[in-house]
Amino acid sequence: MEFDVFTLLPEVFPPYLESSILQRARQRGLIDVRLHNIRDWALDKHHITDDEPYGGGGGMVMKVEPVFAAVEGVLGPEFNCPLILLTPQGRVFNQKMAQELARHPRLALLCGRYEGVDERIREHLVTDEISIGDYVLTGGELPALILIDALSRLLPGVLGDPDGASDDSHAAGLLEYPHYTRPAEFRGWGVPDILVSGDHARIAAWRREQSLRRTLKRRPDLLQDAPLSENDRQVLQELARDEDPDQ
Repeated sequence: MEFDVFTLLPEVFPPYLESSILQRARQRGLIDVRLHNIRDWALDKHHITDDEPYGGGGGMVMKVEPVFAAVEGVLGPEFNCPLILLTPQGRVFNQKMAQELARHPRLALLCGRYEGVDERIREHLVTDEISIGDYVLTGGELPALILIDALSRLLPGVLGDPDGASDDSHAAGLLEYPHYTRPAEFRGWGVPDILVSGDHARIAAWRREQSLRRTLKRRPDLLQDAPLSENDRQVLQELARDEDPDQ
């Protein structure tokens, strides 16, 4: 999968992209992240990419000309891949969106800065706007890295475990079950006996129940849209009765 990132701070990206799973994915040709400094397309000798907002007010606004020039210079005037503006005004990113976006062979990310971008960039250039949560950061570089990470790990071959991504929290609409590893006992705290039983069917059933239990307790809102079997619903009813015996 190819990522084109348009940013004013390209130096932010290499330390993370050159580490761990993403580094190996790049070395194996599974992902390709290309960084484009918007300042390189600025029209003046000082490479200015921001200006004061019309109508007054605090802060600066990213100028329309260098952003258009950068995007069209890299992608072409009639580009056919999604161009996503990272902004707190966008739709909030989740796992379902990650799965949808990971189907694209190429994705372009535009990192906002300052007070935001000239509105004509929103209206006539970007194809989507995404937020990573209801809070404000100093720019779109960290959100862009989050998208690259979340999408990359969904691609075949990126994770060592081929089922790793499908077991993650939110991948199936639920929170993930508890994990344990050696030692079997630590300060008197042990590992559930079922996990060392060798009975894979019972382990799978236990993990599903724990996933349902954890989701019910921590994020019950997720259960409204999660794909639940009839057995799942029965388990949830029993768990709810355990929480409230008067039901």
